[in-house]
Amino acid sequence: MEEIDISRAIVEDFTRNFLESLELDIAIVGAGPSGLMCGYKLAQAGYKVAVFERHLRAGGGMPGGGMMFNSIVIQKQVIRIMEELGISTRKYNDELFVASSIETISALCYKAMKKGVKIFNLTSVEDVVVREERICGIVINWSSVVWSKLHVDPLSVKARFVVDATGHDAEICRIVERKTGKNLNTPQGIVCGEKSMWADKAEAEILDNTKEIYPGLFVCGMAANAVFGSPRMGAIFGGMFLSGEKAAQLIDEKLKGVKK
Repeated sequence: MEEIDISRAIVEDFTRNFLESLELDIAIVGAGPSGLMCGYKLAQAGYKVAVFERHLRAGGGMPGGGMMFNSIVIQKQVIRIMEELGISTRKYNDELFVASSIETISALCYKAMKKGVKIFNLTSVEDVVVREERICGIVINWSSVVWSKLHVDPLSVKARFVVDATGHDAEICRIVERKTGKNLNTPQGIVCGEKSMWADKAEAEILDNTKEIYPGLFVCGMAANAVFGSPRMGAIFGGMFLSGEKAAQLIDEKLKGVKK
């Protein structure tokens, strides 16, 4: 076994995956629970999907659970999704169930990738591609380049739709707001910013907030609540799963030409 063969195998395999992902049906930004669920459902429907995550690991806020207690809470209406993914749950009361945050995100990553989702970690999205007032791709760079503030030009990825699943910061929507003006599909046309924690209200509003926020750009998960000025919800994740699922359904309808 030669070290050069190890290097060659890594470079060749990554390059093959990367080249295959330069033209996508859907580019999802953020490998948290909503982004991964959206990718899983879209890949399950037969679409070409890649998820771009700026951090070293996938999972968003899920692996840390609540204040580093790595358990999470979900609502009973999400049990069907947990069962589909093969995730163990335990009933806490008539409305709430608990699960391991590590098992949950591991299962979601595994299932998504088995359906064909490509996940590129340590990859930051620093801009979007806009043609005729429609988002049609993303502009990426290595996260280490962004963090180091190096002057290194990025590369572009073409996509029929882009999904902002970047969580509290709603990073892609903020980029679009800066580049296009007050044109987002919100009452003010801008990212409104999330409100203080109110789990019940946040979970109730997240599905309404999951939608196409600009032509070619959908938003899901905590990013959806941040864009529309809804509260944050803390370590309950049912809404994340349902939001990702809804975003996938809406995109599937668009791609199939089905009217709402």
